[in-house]
Amino acid sequence: MSYIKFSYEQLKNLCTDAFFKFGFTEKESEIITDVLLLADLYGVKSHGTQRLARYHKSIENDTIKINAKPQIVFETPVSAVIDGNGGMGQLISHFAMNLAIEKAGKTGMAMVSVRNSNHYGIAGYYTKMACDAGFIGISTTNSESIAVHTNSKQAILGSNPIAFAMPADPYPFWFDAATTVVPRGRLEVYNKESKPIPEGWGVGEDGKTSTDAQHVLDCITKKSDGGILVMGGNTEEMGSHKGYGYSMICEILSAITSFGATSNHHVRKKGQGAGSCHSFIVINPGIFGDADLMKKNLSAFLQELRDAKRANPDIPIYTHGEKEIYSKEKMMKEGIPVNISTVAEIIELCNYVGLDSKQYLGDVDVSGAKLIDNDKVYK
Repeated sequence: MSYIKFSYEQLKNLCTDAFFKFGFTEKESEIITDVLLLADLYGVKSHGTQRLARYHKSIENDTIKINAKPQIVFETPVSAVIDGNGGMGQLISHFAMNLAIEKAGKTGMAMVSVRNSNHYGIAGYYTKMACDAGFIGISTTNSESIAVHTNSKQAILGSNPIAFAMPADPYPFWFDAATTVVPRGRLEVYNKESKPIPEGWGVGEDGKTSTDAQHVLDCITKKSDGGILVMGGNTEEMGSHKGYGYSMICEILSAITSFGATSNHHVRKKGQGAGSCHSFIVINPGIFGDADLMKKNLSAFLQELRDAKRANPDIPIYTHGEKEIYSKEKMMKEGIPVNISTVAEIIELCNYVGLDSKQYLGDVDVSGAKLIDNDKVYK
């Protein structure tokens, strides 16, 4: 399946204007767009502009409430619980991480948990906020139940990513990964590309491996048995119990500490938020002593990892976050590739909300596009 490249500025202008058209303020639109485009720049195609049409559908269905504001419902000097009131996940989470950074700056460390939110984009965006401020950042979220855990065929857990970032030179340590083998968005990308998914990514209603992306997505959509497997697949011999445990840690830090909904109790009904829960943890390295020396020590260790003896001399060793930096630099110069089916969805969305897609994307040929979900087609 082909991709079409657009400049960062093209997509930034499009997304910002689109979110403003949806009903968000100019500043809110800029924040949401910044989260989406960082995902695209870092090569996380499943969480970037591919989400634009889905977010709009959630707004139309009143799952995402445009005018909702995050509300602090419990607070101490080192913690807070926020009710997102069904608002936009990126805006709630931007507020929550800023609050955690502010508290950690005063007390040394802080944790803020969130309930009644929606999809918040890549978890690593928020840990990057903390890292850019010179702090250690950790973030987790739960999500709609799509994950089949060890010895089960029923999806109860979410993709439940965990992210961690810490300052270092020349690149920070930046880790962001789902606790499932892959997030749902990866299956959507494979489906758009008409490619079978690899063995061990998902199972059907019978609990047996399926390589049909549409089949696994249908299991999730219809809330039948089947779904995406946790890290390690479906056997303890391959370590599925580890992915199961990591996913549970995300549920506990996000949903249990915020008194929110676990993944299996999320809702997607008109007039109700999805129920997503998040956590944001910030640690000031200075509480352990010399923060600059700590950064120097981490930088040295990361370089030792890069310089380790290679299994294949032609394949370099990277540390977490390094590839993303290279990806961003390349895409800022050469453009961001967007799946042709996503481009087609965006064009239909623009027509629907009254934006001229040619103003942003030019005259592009999307005749070979495949729209994977009927509710994304605008008539």
